[in-house]
Amino acid sequence: MDLSLERVQAVRDAMGLRFTVPVITVAGTNGKGSTCSMIESIARAAGYRVGLYIKPHLVHFEERCRVNGAPVSADSLCEDFAVVDRARGDTALTTFEFSTLAIMHRLARESLDLVILEVGLGGRYDAVNAIDADCSVITSIDLDHTEFLGPDRESIGREKAGILRTGRPGIVSDPLPPQSVIDHGREVGADLWLNGRDFNHQGDRQQWSWSGRGRRYHALAYPALRGANQLLNASGAIAALEALRDRLPINAQAVRVGLASVELPGRFQIVPGQPALVLDVAHNPQAVSALALNLDQMGFFPRTVAVLGAMRDKDLGGVLARIAPLIDHWHLTDLPLPRAARADELAAELRALKGDAASYGLYASPSEALDAAVAGANPTDRIVVFGSFYTVGGVLKRGLPRLSAPHQA
Repeated sequence: MDLSLERVQAVRDAMGLRFTVPVITVAGTNGKGSTCSMIESIARAAGYRVGLYIKPHLVHFEERCRVNGAPVSADSLCEDFAVVDRARGDTALTTFEFSTLAIMHRLARESLDLVILEVGLGGRYDAVNAIDADCSVITSIDLDHTEFLGPDRESIGREKAGILRTGRPGIVSDPLPPQSVIDHGREVGADLWLNGRDFNHQGDRQQWSWSGRGRRYHALAYPALRGANQLLNASGAIAALEALRDRLPINAQAVRVGLASVELPGRFQIVPGQPALVLDVAHNPQAVSALALNLDQMGFFPRTVAVLGAMRDKDLGGVLARIAPLIDHWHLTDLPLPRAARADELAAELRALKGDAASYGLYASPSEALDAAVAGANPTDRIVVFGSFYTVGGVLKRGLPRLSAPHQA
């Protein structure tokens, strides 16, 4: 990994890659995918044709590139990869840089009204940052990828803030952002929209409201994406569209319909069936804390079992500590890439936390782990699959699970 933008910018210029419609980039530790999907859904409800680059994928690569709500075909992306390959010459690109340029090229040749680009790791040196966005969004910031981004929130915030642009709106959804984000925004002269200062939200158990710079939306239904943290994401999504109102006006009906119809698999996704099944790509302590809160608010279940696969470079001890009080038994799984922790490594972390009270089994794949979880569950139990996009994607490869567990003796 070469943390720089020079190579990507050189290939961008050789490709003649540019957008003629408004572009929104979204960076952050957690909430990026949800925020992107909400912006997309609201804009589409307002009648706009929207292109979205979102990542990583759960099952199929082409999930990363959506045009008007639908993934493009894999075959149609081949032309765009060929364009990147011709333009790069002898310039070396990482897989991520190569695919990002190809997808952005695909979106640039579509007839669109809005393009949304999700940043991957960091912000300042991410390939997406080769595009000067008309509006930038920074979601919640916490510790993740510390080996590349720095050891604390201030360091990570400085990297995320690299997507901000002079004179252009920068939406900060995190209600307590690192000071480095605010400082960098002021240094470059960005038009900062801070949560709690430039926009706010409030609500009760039935509905919520949003207010910004001279505009309010009342009596909003909660987003279709479940979880208490989704209001922060929804609030930032509305702010981003409000900041571009002179080019992409929206109305209250579009906000309501867009939030009510937004879809994004693997974000506290509750799958109908027995036992209850929850799919969540949470993979760092902050995201797992939100998952634990959401699970705790679901109601009573006699037993909760977990299917967990995770990357070795994550804070595994912190992840387990956040959710362990809710889990009665663990199904620990290998994942199909070298960076992943083996199931026995996860077991060692669990034993370090729980000692002899650790109850677990080891499995070779997420699908095998889920099958075992279902086989040992009663219909009234709950199964939660989490820890990585690869873990959730592994159980979705056979399609959305429809569980029907027999009663156990």
